[in-house]
Amino acid sequence: MGRPGHDFPGLGVGLVILRDDRILLYRRVNPPEAGYWNIVGGKVDHMEPAEEAARREAEEETGLKIGRIERIGMTEQIIDADRQHWISILYLARNVEGEPQLTEPDKLSDLGWFALTDLPTPLSAFTKAAIAALPAAERG
Repeated sequence: MGRPGHDFPGLGVGLVILRDDRILLYRRVNPPEAGYWNIVGGKVDHMEPAEEAARREAEEETGLKIGRIERIGMTEQIIDADRQHWISILYLARNVEGEPQLTEPDKLSDLGWFALTDLPTPLSAFTKAAIAALPAAERG
């Protein structure tokens, strides 16, 4: 059958989480873009609405309770170095409860809240696309 993102384009979601004018980022452990800072997200399961997938992935990866989210765009990432191809729907959450955790240390290592004007490096292409999709008022 094949693996999404590897044997055929995969469908993914990403969630930009903002709190107090800061974005929550995690450092990826695995490809694509291992070692890069990234927003939370993952693949959409068969028969799972994309918005529910974004909420599920974010809650699994952060331990946060995610409130209302809104769709802000889409991105296509073809990562030659990792031989992966993803089409992802991007969402934004401003209303979250709790403190972020490292709940999946096999997938994500460091975490932090960063000002959009002072982002860590390296920043994943996926995250750059998500930040560019933010409403202008959010980007400052």
